Amino acid sequence: MKSRALLPLFAFLTLAGALCAAGNHTKGAEVAQVSQGAAIDLADYVVTGKTTIFDFSSDYCGPCRAYTVPLAQLHAKRADIAVVRVDVNRPNVKRIDWASPVVQKFGLESIPHFKIYGADGKLIAEDSTDGSAGAARQMVDKWIQELGQ
Repeated sequence: MKSRALLPLFAFLTLAGALCAAGNHTKGAEVAQVSQGAAIDLADYVVTGKTTIFDFSSDYCGPCRAYTVPLAQLHAKRADIAVVRVDVNRPNVKRIDWASPVVQKFGLESIPHFKIYGADGKLIAEDSTDGSAGAARQMVDKWIQELGQ
């Protein structure tokens, strides 16, 4: 009897999970947190109708932590921008997890690393994988600086 009562709930959660995985994300009040080191498809997390900044980072990375508050402010204050934090660390790894599947998939050699998708869901800027500040980081830094004006 109890299992029949749970069947509709299970069906709803399965459908909700499928919709989220299909890239039907909306901008929440907080920065979205994804991956935990697992390989992901960024297209599944692009926020429809918003410029989406993917922030590849780790809690064990000082420069990454320096972006945490400014990116949260950017997410909160700019209605046209959504921030998605891609945690490169697998659970229980207590250092930057350079061997994680997400790091391997995107060929990252340094973090923080940014990828920016336009409101149409197409990639418009990304950083170099070798750690040099690329177009995406320059855009992010400019947007953060504009918040202070």
